[in-house]
Amino acid sequence: MMKKVLITPRSFPEAGKEAYKLLRENGFEIIDNKTGKTLTEEQMIEMCAEVDGIIVGVDPVTERVMKNAKKLKAVSKYGAGLDNIDLKAAETLGIKVDRAAGTNATSVAELTIGLFFTLARNIYYSAKSVKSGGWDRLRGIELYGKTVGILGFGNIGKEVARIAHGIGMNVIAYDPYVSDDDESVKKYSVKMMDKSDVIKNADFLTLHIPLTDGTKHIINKETIDTMKTGAYLVNTARGELVDEDALYDALVAGKLAGAAADVFSKEPPEGHKLLKLDNFILVAHMGAYTKEANEKMALKSAENLIKMLE
Repeated sequence: MMKKVLITPRSFPEAGKEAYKLLRENGFEIIDNKTGKTLTEEQMIEMCAEVDGIIVGVDPVTERVMKNAKKLKAVSKYGAGLDNIDLKAAETLGIKVDRAAGTNATSVAELTIGLFFTLARNIYYSAKSVKSGGWDRLRGIELYGKTVGILGFGNIGKEVARIAHGIGMNVIAYDPYVSDDDESVKKYSVKMMDKSDVIKNADFLTLHIPLTDGTKHIINKETIDTMKTGAYLVNTARGELVDEDALYDALVAGKLAGAAADVFSKEPPEGHKLLKLDNFILVAHMGAYTKEANEKMALKSAENLIKMLE
């Protein structure tokens, strides 16, 4: 009997040609998400009723979803973050979970550095001014010689360090699981520090940590108060890592010169007050949304699913 797999990511059909081929060669019947949207919990329950495995994007894989999917044995994440999957419930129910770690690291890191440049050189505001008939020359700053503080030195954090080091930035980082002996630490002249010291010394603070109960609002009023006056914050990880009200107050008060994000606590943000600020930039959760990353994520998530269901 063929195994059934539900594939939810909207970019998978275009990016996953090799992945589809691999799944079919391994005897899978494929069910695609054809709604054009992220599935709700109720839709997930309905579509997972008869599946053996799920390749999932940001759709909710809750305890209810898993309990109602009587045949479900494996969940393969199309991406790296697992915060939309109830890992405790999966463990209790004996459902395997894996992720496509590292496949989107370059794409997310490049966007992160791109947001550094956008903030440092006022690119967004200058382009907006010119398009509206203005010709405002806004003075910026160089990235060369500035200090980038990286919270989370996994695959993405290391890619950020590689690029930042290449353009002459000083790199400091915090990660409780990475030592000074790490190859990337040595190669990119990274100085590993305590979390508080990274936050305090960074000209550009960038977040690359998972969202957990312990990291929610890791950037809050208290931590922002310890940052350099005039520093910049960039978040391409998860929206809820940042207390958005505290960020708003810091940007209005001039404590932070600017902030940019690819993520928000609620997406889309629906008219949040941060969007009214000229020194805040939000893009539409597109860090991993490149041709190359999508293709790598699709293939890796398919390989992971096949391995888990062997």
